[in-house]
Amino acid sequence: MESARRQTILVVDDAPANIDLLVGSLKDDYNVKAATRGEQALRIVRSGDPPDMILLDIMMPGMDGYEVCRQLKDDYTTRHIPIIFITARIAIEDEIRGFELGAADYIAKPISPPVVQARVRAQLALHDQTQVLDREVKKQTAQLHETRLRIIQRLGRAAEYKDNETGLHVIRMSHYSRILGLAIGMSESEADLLMNAAPMHDVGKIGIPDRILRKPGKLDPDEWAIMRTHCQIGADIIGDTGDSDLLRMARIVALTHHEKWNGTGYPCGLAAEGIPRVGRIVAIADVFDALTSERPYKRAWSVDEAVALLRSDAGIHFDPQLVPLFLEALPEVLRFKDRYSEVEVRYGLP
Repeated sequence: MESARRQTILVVDDAPANIDLLVGSLKDDYNVKAATRGEQALRIVRSGDPPDMILLDIMMPGMDGYEVCRQLKDDYTTRHIPIIFITARIAIEDEIRGFELGAADYIAKPISPPVVQARVRAQLALHDQTQVLDREVKKQTAQLHETRLRIIQRLGRAAEYKDNETGLHVIRMSHYSRILGLAIGMSESEADLLMNAAPMHDVGKIGIPDRILRKPGKLDPDEWAIMRTHCQIGADIIGDTGDSDLLRMARIVALTHHEKWNGTGYPCGLAAEGIPRVGRIVAIADVFDALTSERPYKRAWSVDEAVALLRSDAGIHFDPQLVPLFLEALPEVLRFKDRYSEVEVRYGLP
């Protein structure tokens, strides 16, 4: 029988002695990675192979543990990872701040290996149980989930119908976004949230005049300036999202999916990791599908041509870490491309 996957723990502490003690306490039961700086920890978590849990020191030079936790919990692709603070700061206000940022637990220094082992086991078990319950809730509410998805997709397609014959672009790219989200370590529920939010990426096109959207030739500078406003229009349409995770993510996607890694995108000129990662994911999914789809003003590119562009623009337009992950998942992407083909839907092919 195949053995269960060993879970991975990331230990973050600027003191080598503490890292040695934590690694020694956990290495028999887990794969253990280590970082001595907050910035290094973020790079490891965002590398495409995220850990199952993070043990995080608070007091570190440069970026402290609170800021590391805040950034991870603000990112839809990493916020599901449980974080345990390892710290000598055990005042009530310190604990409250950590829990408000999303930490799962605290372990006080000096470090006791049996306590570390027990807390890690307990939090991983709780996390696993939460994921099981999440899947069960999702199963029990499948009909509501499907209805919500259809409503969001149709609102997204309302914009696509203005410059796309069937509007299936939003269906395909939303599945591509989910595939890439899972590839970088998003949980099933977060990846599903992204799939539901992605169809709203171009909802702002509703506010762009048809003479610009349907112009067969190149846009002039004034027309292009108007076209670029669709991101902000989309964010404004989605508006104040309140407590809805779906609409919060949809607004981020609508606003940031045309930003570029090198900072030359729009509407805000964000660059690199300053662009929310869900926006970077949707940028790849959106462009790949747009390139490989026929439009009244252009032929459909071949998959090989589109892949070549993604590779050449990695680090320029696109996140250079996400492009290889998307290409690794290309067989699954192409299955959805074929499933929601414009030709198959138009002619009712099986």
